[in-house]
Amino acid sequence: MIGLISATSAGAAARDRLAAAWPERTRVYEGPVGDAVRAAFAECEQLVCFLATGAVVRLVAPLLGDKASDPGVVCVDEVGRFAVSLVGGHGGGANELAREVGELLGAEPVVTTATDAVGLPGLDTLGFPVEGDVAAVSRALLDGEPVALDAELAWPLPALKVTAEGAYVVRLTDRLVEAAEREVVLRPPSLVVGVGASKGAPVDEVLGLVESSLAGAGLSAKSVAELATVDAKSEEPGIVEAAERLGVPLVTYSAEELAAVEVPNPSDAPLAAVGTPSVAEAAALARGGELLVPKRKSERANGLPAMATCAVVRRPARGRLAVVGLGPGARDLLTPRAKAELQRASVLVGLDQYVDQIRDLLRPGTRILESGLGAEEERARTAVAEARKGQAVALIGSGDAGVYAMASPALAEASDDIDVIGVPGVTAALAAAAILGAPLGHDHVSISLSDLHTPWEVIERRVRAAAEADIVVTFYNPRSRGRDWQLPKALAILAEHREPTTPVGVVRNASRPDESGRLTSLGSLDPATVDMMTVVTVGNTATRDIAGRMVTPRGYRWQTAEEGAQ
Repeated sequence: MIGLISATSAGAAARDRLAAAWPERTRVYEGPVGDAVRAAFAECEQLVCFLATGAVVRLVAPLLGDKASDPGVVCVDEVGRFAVSLVGGHGGGANELAREVGELLGAEPVVTTATDAVGLPGLDTLGFPVEGDVAAVSRALLDGEPVALDAELAWPLPALKVTAEGAYVVRLTDRLVEAAEREVVLRPPSLVVGVGASKGAPVDEVLGLVESSLAGAGLSAKSVAELATVDAKSEEPGIVEAAERLGVPLVTYSAEELAAVEVPNPSDAPLAAVGTPSVAEAAALARGGELLVPKRKSERANGLPAMATCAVVRRPARGRLAVVGLGPGARDLLTPRAKAELQRASVLVGLDQYVDQIRDLLRPGTRILESGLGAEEERARTAVAEARKGQAVALIGSGDAGVYAMASPALAEASDDIDVIGVPGVTAALAAAAILGAPLGHDHVSISLSDLHTPWEVIERRVRAAAEADIVVTFYNPRSRGRDWQLPKALAILAEHREPTTPVGVVRNASRPDESGRLTSLGSLDPATVDMMTVVTVGNTATRDIAGRMVTPRGYRWQTAEEGAQ
């Protein structure tokens, strides 16, 4: 919950805007400011104070305890010009909150955390539990001192400025080790704990067994990604509460799924009770991995029978491939999700000219693998291969990566051994449509006229189908020096079904500095004025030129009304 505090009517107005925008996330604290700050500090994960920073400093100073547990505090000035991350930039999420508040209120976010200022990811913001001397290792990264990465597991990390050797170390491990001097230990979510329990098994018995099994094997409970069990135990209170206390999800499988998993220690007891010869081991191994702790039973006083079993598996590390659409070229049409994925990647793969568009957004240390035109399949293979090594990879394409871009060759290359994340982007067709007016207001289709990968016979069949179906058509790759006849041929096919006065929009370099757009007609368009940087949108029989804008109505009522008037 975010506590909102203000002292003046101007501050209250901005406060109320936040409260209205985030009704489920915020709580307004009224009354004397000092009392409100103290109450919010005790009750909320974050605070936004519409007060002077000096006043907030004096109010929160006596309340500060530990950076790991203190709420994040953001200050917004009286006029709403700045949103200042004051306390808990990383641990309390104040840096990101300042950016969110700034976006909503039109204020400039002010973030002074050293790593954020130079574009380095904070070691406590990587999404993993972190232990050790975070301040010293972060300072070494900032100062350019050699920091070694000791990754015992191939787990996808964002770009870090690390070396093979160094006086400072970032260690990635799920083993139960103490961080040495000048060392930070990151805990990847690499462990799956399978659990079984008799009806009514106490949570302390289940949790005690899990914790003792991990400790006995020298494994960290902070690397547990999930508890797993059979469907029949999905609501068993001891198992459910154990997962809650560990702060991990409870994943369940059907008895049939678990019965199909080969395990070293099957038993007749669970087979009779829930229909599978193994619960703990089978649930832990359901998605593969290395069995580190075979089935263990809990121990009870007075020789009572055990009520819980568990097994521990180290799941395979999975690389991460984000296929990112950069949009048509303008920076403000690059989505926030795309920016986040670019900064999460340790490896970037892309066409050289697209890499140049976003090079400044990459984290220091990002490895860039760029190539020229015509190497799409090679880039796809490279991106998938890097992900299979356990890297966090971003494969970029213009527009939307799934539209005439890199998603299809990459996914044709990828199997289920890596995680694939698709990040949509604004397509050239949409960017051009916004410039032209509303040409895509009804059914529409995009057709590439490039016959480098698709035989012309197939393309022509598709153009004829769109012409006969009276669908608005946007042509990609309409004309190049070596392909100058395809666009005239496609326009001629459309002209068999549409009047010469049918509106046609021609947009070149949509959203870029040298953008140009014009409205013409099917009978007047000169194909020689079109090149590969252009998209051509041809209207249907209902599309009209209205005040110089290309408009396709959502229905055919306009056309019907006009025909009736005639």
